[in-house]
Amino acid sequence: MFRLSFLDHVALRCADVNASAQWYEKVLGLQRLRLNDWPAVPIMMLCGHSGIALFPPANALDTVAPAKACVDHFAFRVERDQLAKARAHFDLLGIAHETQQHPYFESVYLLDPDGHKVELTALVSAEPKLMSYQPGQQHKPATSAPIDAINT
Repeated sequence: MFRLSFLDHVALRCADVNASAQWYEKVLGLQRLRLNDWPAVPIMMLCGHSGIALFPPANALDTVAPAKACVDHFAFRVERDQLAKARAHFDLLGIAHETQQHPYFESVYLLDPDGHKVELTALVSAEPKLMSYQPGQQHKPATSAPIDAINT
């Protein structure tokens, strides 16, 4: 079996890729990848080895809206002390956000300009031990954050 190294990127459709790139730079501090031989789109926004690829709508009929987003949310891991700094930064920028407590983690949720849900998550207790899954075993689905009601 092969081993994955890390999540490389998530691709998002955006109404305005430049406005979205500016938002990810200003709000989350992602860095725009600039290479001489890289095309204008997608715009790659990086955080370490992981990133977001920002694409324009696929065609003229493609509308970018939260109801059409095909990604529920994506998350960036941060150290616990950084969550308070992130909340203060979002408050300063006037960006709505919501904090939720989860087993082992605390998370802050916000929406990008196209309505994609972004999560910052921090480990708040001992690293959870992975449990093995047995066929036929019932799985309790996690509840999603009610961030859908927040407008930026």
